[in-house]
Amino acid sequence: METNEEKQLKLDKRYIRMAGIWAENSYCTRRRVGALIVKDKMIISDGYNGTPSGFENVCEDDNGVTKPYVLHAEANAITKIARSNNSSNGATMYVTASPCIECAKLIIQAGIKRVVYSEKYRLEDGLELLKRANIEVIYIDPNE
Repeated sequence: METNEEKQLKLDKRYIRMAGIWAENSYCTRRRVGALIVKDKMIISDGYNGTPSGFENVCEDDNGVTKPYVLHAEANAITKIARSNNSSNGATMYVTASPCIECAKLIIQAGIKRVVYSEKYRLEDGLELLKRANIEVIYIDPNE
């Protein structure tokens, strides 16, 4: 019989794979990131990195540098919640890359209690801030 931890790990792996598929929607060429917000085993929001609504779907300038107004996947998922009748309070965020410090602040303010990620970002200040806010942070290797 499966333990609750084993069941949760299976769910976490499934949702992180789904976030990876969602990242494929991104028009960014340098890096594609996907995020899902899940509450009570329901996906209540999703996001991927890209430009704001109504902007051209080009994330990088002619030199390959990301444009300053590109939104991260986490920010897109959280702002989508703000436009809905859902609440992210107590939810889990699944994101393909570990959150930056700016997204970590949004995650904290959105009331998200768990963050599951599958790729380590070069800076870890976002993860440190999440841990400081007592948010459970879980790394899942997508190749396992």
